[in-house]
Amino acid sequence: MHSPGPDPGRPARSVGRGFWPYVLIAPAVLGTLYLLVYPLIRAVVISLQDFGLRQLIVGQARFVGLKNYGTLLGDPHFWQVVRRTFLFMGINVVLIMTLSTLVALMVERLGRFGRTAVLSALVLTWAMPVISATTVFQWLFHSEFGIVNSVLTRLGFESFDRYPWFAHGPAAFSIVVALVVWQSVPFAAITLYSALTTVPAELYESARIDGASGPRIFRSITFPMVRPIFLLVFSLEVIWTFRAFVQIWVMTNGGPGDATTILPVYAVQTALSSQRYDLGSAASMVTVVLMSGVLVFYFRQMFRQEDELA
Repeated sequence: MHSPGPDPGRPARSVGRGFWPYVLIAPAVLGTLYLLVYPLIRAVVISLQDFGLRQLIVGQARFVGLKNYGTLLGDPHFWQVVRRTFLFMGINVVLIMTLSTLVALMVERLGRFGRTAVLSALVLTWAMPVISATTVFQWLFHSEFGIVNSVLTRLGFESFDRYPWFAHGPAAFSIVVALVVWQSVPFAAITLYSALTTVPAELYESARIDGASGPRIFRSITFPMVRPIFLLVFSLEVIWTFRAFVQIWVMTNGGPGDATTILPVYAVQTALSSQRYDLGSAASMVTVVLMSGVLVFYFRQMFRQEDELA
């Protein structure tokens, strides 16, 4: 008797078919581990060592446990930076979410031409490199050649003639906030507008027939429908503003004084200026923990909404 041959109607089973998908994704996984996970683990290790300039050159760092965290948390200046970081984050997030919501609502009500023009402007603003945008803002508020001082002086505000914006703490802080908001609103507005397009028009028509006002329609229909996306954008903006570094470092280096120093800037200043890489890594880990708290809050809210809808 002959053994039955392979069924011509069924594809031949390739050897190791379940193994090849893992081989194909292995480069991406290994690259992610090397570029993201390894630096994080390395920073954790350095934060637990006595790691200064000497250890950076010759090695042989001594393990000190949580001593660096104790030194950091016992420094009053560190807590001033933490408070300033949360103030910076709060102001930015409130302005970003408010302006982006208003822009998204406006775009939804525009005609085809106006909608295309506004969305194109938002995309171009969003696509501008961070360094380029920061340089533009530096020139706008330049004490001698800045357009802002020139316009304010011509409008009759003589006190702004050659006004040194970056030499005054509140003024420099406000400029950094304006820059971060200007760069962040396009992404939030486009995302929220995309969410608004999913709200059924029949709900708006029914609400208007019932005599509901615009604010009432937003509270009762619009916001509940887009709340998951709103919370997602809110969480992302909290994280992005919390870790804003490039804009501050290029524009003010955390100055004048410490007026614009937030946690990421403080970590770099401690590591580079004081040559205390251990304290700088500890400050970075504290920043990671605080940002992780934001993610935990978002996921809890998301799971709670899923439970309510179930």
